[in-house]
Amino acid sequence: MVKDRPSIKLIECPRDAMQGIHDFIPTAEKAEYINQLLKIGFDTLDFGSFVSPKSIPQMADTAAVLDLLQLDNSPTKLLAIVANLRGAREAAAFAQIDYLGFPFSVSEIFQIRNTNATIEESFATVCRIQDVCLQKGKKLVVYLSMGFGNPYGERYNPEMVARWVDRLAGVGIGILSFSDTVGVAEPTSISALYGHITPGYPEIEFGVHLHSHPHTRIEKLEAAYQSGCSRFDGALFGYGGCPMALDDLVGNMATEVMVSFFEEKDISLNIDMIALNKAQMTATSLFSTYH
Repeated sequence: MVKDRPSIKLIECPRDAMQGIHDFIPTAEKAEYINQLLKIGFDTLDFGSFVSPKSIPQMADTAAVLDLLQLDNSPTKLLAIVANLRGAREAAAFAQIDYLGFPFSVSEIFQIRNTNATIEESFATVCRIQDVCLQKGKKLVVYLSMGFGNPYGERYNPEMVARWVDRLAGVGIGILSFSDTVGVAEPTSISALYGHITPGYPEIEFGVHLHSHPHTRIEKLEAAYQSGCSRFDGALFGYGGCPMALDDLVGNMATEVMVSFFEEKDISLNIDMIALNKAQMTATSLFSTYH
């Protein structure tokens, strides 16, 4: 296990949980749920996105949701996903938002499908968004989508990911999150990717955004943790998945599983368990009502 690692950060992703739901969740109900999540003690909430409503209709009201959030007594920071410069400028105009997140794929097919741009075009967009973040006092989180494998039959290997990490590091990106996207990661591939890349970039905060079936969750978490990862994305009950990746969604890493995993390792997460339990009840009701 990595010595002198930074404290563990949990990133709760209600945006990822909700974005693929067909029925539109009313703005007030989205905000009520996110306000409950703000009381739990997560490091960050990936709460919404500033993307085309034609692509992700569920997130069309992100700005309206933001107006309803109760942030004054919460230690949790807000992250919004963007897919182009227009969305970045829109998100960066809100003082409440701390992070912008950009999905950057090592798969050409998925990058075009997700952002309507090639990988090279998207890299140029990342550079422009980084400039916006520096001007507005935000931090850019780049998600390396399809970071553990490619479901489209394209060429994939860790060296491809490493080359893009190097280019992203070269333009000053300080937070990179390897994203499983479709649930193909295995413990060996997780360990191999982190072992191959992260030691060369001690200045970068590396995270992981895993999608997983229930029976593989713990082994994937263990591999990422033992490899030195300290930033973990998840969603309560593992709800969600990327609707732009495949028609058959693989759910997110379940947050409550991560909480139990780190508790068993005697790692303090500063989680309010009463607030967590209340949010779980709301999540059950919300995601059984809207499909």
